[in-house]
Amino acid sequence: ERCPYAVVGEATEAQHLTVSDRQFGNEPVDLPMSVLFGKPPKMHREVTRVKINHKSLDLGSVTVAEAAERVLQAPAVASKNFLITIGDRSVTGMVHRDQMVGPWQVPVADCAVTTVSYEGFAGEAMSMGERTPTALIDGPASGRMAVGEALTNIACSSIANISDIKLSANWMCAAGHPGEDEKLYDTVKAVGMELCPQLGLTIPVGKDSMSMRTTWRDGDEDKAVTAPLSLVISAFSPVSDVRKTRTPQLRTDLGASQLLFIDLGEGSNRLGASILAQTYNQVGDACADLDNPQLVLNFFNAMQRLLNDELIVAYHDRSDGGLLASLCEMCFAGHCGVNVDVANLGQDALAALFSEELGAVIQVLDADIHHVNSILVDYGLSEVTHLLGTINDKDRIIIDAASENLINAPRQHYQRLWSETSYRIQALRDNPECAQQEFDTLLQDDPGLSADLSFAINENIAAPYINLGVRPNVAILREQGVNGQIEMAASFDRAGFNAIDVHMSDLMSGRVSLDDFKGIAACGGFSYGDVLGAGEGWSKTILFNSKLRDAFEAYFNRPDTFSLGVCNGCQMMSNLRDIIPGADHWPRFVRNKSEQFEARFSLVQIQQTASIMMQGMAGSHMPVAVAHGEGRAEFKNADHLARVQASGTVAMRFVDNNVRITEQYPANPNGSPDGITSLCSQDGRATIMMPHPERVFRAITNSWCPDDWQQDGAWLRLFRNARVWVN
Repeated sequence: ERCPYAVVGEATEAQHLTVSDRQFGNEPVDLPMSVLFGKPPKMHREVTRVKINHKSLDLGSVTVAEAAERVLQAPAVASKNFLITIGDRSVTGMVHRDQMVGPWQVPVADCAVTTVSYEGFAGEAMSMGERTPTALIDGPASGRMAVGEALTNIACSSIANISDIKLSANWMCAAGHPGEDEKLYDTVKAVGMELCPQLGLTIPVGKDSMSMRTTWRDGDEDKAVTAPLSLVISAFSPVSDVRKTRTPQLRTDLGASQLLFIDLGEGSNRLGASILAQTYNQVGDACADLDNPQLVLNFFNAMQRLLNDELIVAYHDRSDGGLLASLCEMCFAGHCGVNVDVANLGQDALAALFSEELGAVIQVLDADIHHVNSILVDYGLSEVTHLLGTINDKDRIIIDAASENLINAPRQHYQRLWSETSYRIQALRDNPECAQQEFDTLLQDDPGLSADLSFAINENIAAPYINLGVRPNVAILREQGVNGQIEMAASFDRAGFNAIDVHMSDLMSGRVSLDDFKGIAACGGFSYGDVLGAGEGWSKTILFNSKLRDAFEAYFNRPDTFSLGVCNGCQMMSNLRDIIPGADHWPRFVRNKSEQFEARFSLVQIQQTASIMMQGMAGSHMPVAVAHGEGRAEFKNADHLARVQASGTVAMRFVDNNVRITEQYPANPNGSPDGITSLCSQDGRATIMMPHPERVFRAITNSWCPDDWQQDGAWLRLFRNARVWVN
């Protein structure tokens, strides 16, 4: 795999370290190990406790409507879309739950969920929790809340026992700064020796950064910045069935439902260090805390019971921004409005809506409400459970406190506010035209993602050939930096092939011959770190090596072979157009119009072509994973584009959520003309595409899919078509 290595020595029983230099004939390092790893002196710290008197909050003139607009635009609450879409979230083909939720792909997921294999439904979940600003008031409270938030985030996944959850603790502190050492000591004690044992949790791993203070001199003035004590908790757990994970997406298509709020703060509604307080440049003197570990434990167990009995439709925890932010994000994900009354949550509606105590909102169908309430009673949660309201058909967020109306505005209004912070950053960093187009989609009538197939998704057309016991060889071809080979192999394996890992160095050395394969699949990734134009560098490995060029040209000319290029492999194969019969019309693939790596779940439509991999799929549209930085099809000129359009070899196009071919961002994530994102050769044996069908060949690895999709995703048909063609 072109990984340079050298044998530099050997391990010995002698407790001695020796480094020899043959060039100079000496031993520049020659010392006993005890010198390096002797007993270090223990660190001692003297702590003088510092008492800080914080001012109480002054929010007397603040209205709920005004607070909502400030809080939803605060960076800690606002959409992180600008950051999420530049990270590959589909690689491995084992990602069940990424940040993006529902048909409108809103980044509000509580936790990440992956599968453990390409078979079955077992998996893992990961969540995070942190409450750093709270440490300005109460260090131990910030630690307890970090653990609590990690738990309420991960509670939406199906976990057998809370003890299955393992925590990683990342401590950060300005050690030696007045008051910080005591906070660290007290918080470590509160989390490690009190809370976690009470919850049955362990912290087997973590790290610390003890120098969270920097000083410098500006002219004659000494300056310093000191970060508050911070504990970031990462929670990890096995998941018994990833399909039972619930998201914040409110569902309007399952019948009448109700919203229940489980208040683990038991009505405390403390606002100190909350996002609301921060947006008014205040801290406060009373912060949220985890006061009742048993209640949190009961809550977790109750959620697991409800998930296993499939009684929860949607779930979202209360966190940054408080209950109002949770409700808004659920509405954004579901593209709907709610009617909510917070009169039962305390006399102070502002505190009820913006405090960041622990808790969660769940959507429950009317038909299940009595069953759900009985389970909540069984777990001692009835006293902290409140009926909030229902979904409305007006697409408006309406919040009342008894007879007083606090908020009544279109969901779209608040979603634009929530998205604006991300848009402003994106417009500065990326192509501002693309950023504007994405922000403007919130003003459009958007039905969301959909799927309409021209074939039966659960029909295994390859079954008759698989049953023969013959598994044709397909080369899963990769180069330095390629990272999509495992899911590609799994896709072909599921369709009845014998997938064989083939590195370019195998072909160059002669260890492997293309004569032994019926198919090759060039995988996605970052060949040569993308420094040579992504897949172009890979193609030159072939074109500039006469032995490899001859081997590939002979392979492409054999009438019994097929080839597939995906993402980086698409770019690579497009540069081999001169040696692929009937592919001389293919374009180059260059930098995305957005000027960023784009990781999306995009809607595409299959065109009528001779592609052997897309037979029976023409006219279908369905979502597919996209992850590329250089996917824009570049044609030599308008005539070249017109000839390609007329050739009948455009195999797939990006479409918007109204199923119209589009060049608009982000429905077309790279800006290719006429939405072109896949082409085939004239005889259909060679197919190239930018999207990643191999990452979504299972229904459960689609970020969203119709409820009636079962084991197979729509894209498995692509690989089954290849298996049928071989026979």
